[in-house]
Amino acid sequence: MDGERKLEILTGAAKYDAACTSSGVNRSALPGLLGNACSGGICHSFAADGRCIALLKVLMSNDCIYNCAYCANRASAEQPRATFEPDELARLVIEFYRRNYIEGLFLSSGVTIDADTTAVRMVQALRLLRDSYGFNGYIHAKVIPGTSPQVIDQLGLLADRLSINVELPSTASLARLAPDKSIDSIFTRMAHLRDGISNNRQNLLEWKGRRESRRSLTAAAGCDSCATAGTCTGLAACRSAQTALARPARFAPAGHATQMIIGASPESDYEILKASAALYSQYRLKRVFYSAYVPVGDAALLQQGFAADSNDITLANGNGAVQLVREHRLYQSDWLLRFYNFSVDELLNPDAPFLDPLLDPKCLWALRNLDLFPIEVNRASFDELIRVPGIGVLGARKIIQARKAAQLSFDTLAALRIVMKRAQWFITCKGKYRSGLRFEHDSIYHSLTSEEARKRSYRQLHKREQASRQLSLFEGEFDHKGEFDHKRESEQIGLLC
Repeated sequence: MDGERKLEILTGAAKYDAACTSSGVNRSALPGLLGNACSGGICHSFAADGRCIALLKVLMSNDCIYNCAYCANRASAEQPRATFEPDELARLVIEFYRRNYIEGLFLSSGVTIDADTTAVRMVQALRLLRDSYGFNGYIHAKVIPGTSPQVIDQLGLLADRLSINVELPSTASLARLAPDKSIDSIFTRMAHLRDGISNNRQNLLEWKGRRESRRSLTAAAGCDSCATAGTCTGLAACRSAQTALARPARFAPAGHATQMIIGASPESDYEILKASAALYSQYRLKRVFYSAYVPVGDAALLQQGFAADSNDITLANGNGAVQLVREHRLYQSDWLLRFYNFSVDELLNPDAPFLDPLLDPKCLWALRNLDLFPIEVNRASFDELIRVPGIGVLGARKIIQARKAAQLSFDTLAALRIVMKRAQWFITCKGKYRSGLRFEHDSIYHSLTSEEARKRSYRQLHKREQASRQLSLFEGEFDHKGEFDHKRESEQIGLLC
């Protein structure tokens, strides 16, 4: 099988993994090395289903011994199989980089023989990239569940970010849909990543302290080669001092992440967010990614547990795919947990376990807590302001700065680029509610949901209009009926404020 056919198979097999939206690390280009890494992330291509491919997103192999019911690459799936050799993949990445197709790599793999054998092949490919080709670009590598700590350590020294997928929100669902995987194996590897990253950061801090001490001694002793404070005994001593102060190798400097598949199992949004909050707290993850389940087979197990209560959202559409709007609402809620100091129990509870598909979670929380509103923007604290729908962290800072000069009005807030379509319902200016509005739950809900529905319709239309102008790795692969990329929207458009 030629390299182009392998690439087509293995990039297609990788498209359902969501955890590669941005790099999270900055590293400038260096003389003699290829590439750099940008914390803003790069998205140069789109897969056939409309999902944005960040970096070169590829599998080492899609030949897998596991039979996870939700996975397109499971052992029982009938599809073409391919495997890259380490040197073949490394050469391909460099050729793509030199042609300006990509700026980095997202590498995962099916489990070919066992976890360690697969991970060692990934290590070999990354070492060729870093050492033989001098590739300095961003690399995100997936840790295979069950990989030994020693191999994980090698991966961490070669990749910028590591991730190990928990896949499903509960132990019961993982046991039912992925019987070959052990939740304990996943969590022990997460703990190893957490500790490795933490220890490496501590070593870097200590190294910086020693370097500052050396600079101080050098200035005092006049020795520009070592820190022996005037007692230098020659070249050997200088080299010894420099070796002792060598910068520690960086271990996964962009942190580690995980992914949950949404809709392959019957957990509620409340259970999913509870699991995410626990992962952030216990394992200090950089991100939890949510991926709406896309039907990839006829596994009967996946059709169980999709029925929702009469007052809840429908979890699946006619062909079993979870609505992408649910995935989008989970991303918005996750953002509120990480950056707005919300707790899961503030957003949802066992009696109301699902997010509203028509309303963003911040508005939903505000409507459930109308007794806290409206607030006076000229007196409210920063923590109060960032909980107002339509006011984000930057907007709250602008308000606090602007009101030092004068009392703010609704027109002033609009000039500060506050999202007044949402904020106006929950604030007063100079003690007055906005004229023509009614501070009533039903009136606010109707107005906000109607606006959200109009925005969503516009975005879907805009996406279809833009489809013909998107880039892809292979000519003609983009489906003009592709779904809207809700993960990129939630991170870049700013609907979370």
